[in-house]
Amino acid sequence: MSTNGMTSWAVDLKDIGAIYPFQGAEVLMVLVGLAFWIGWHVIQLRQENEEVAREMKADAEGDEARDAIDRY
Repeated sequence: MSTNGMTSWAVDLKDIGAIYPFQGAEVLMVLVGLAFWIGWHVIQLRQENEEVAREMKADAEGDEARDAIDRY
């Protein structure tokens, strides 16, 4: 099955033109991928920092509860 109308690859490819889809969009795809990758890391860091802050707060509240229990 040919999507570009070629029946044989035994030709000079410079005369054919585009032989794969989205030719010329490689730079755009790399930039989009890079932006997605950096964005994912930023979101991940924010979520992890929030989780650590919640755990630290819960641990601090736990110390107060333990102190109150130990007093009585």
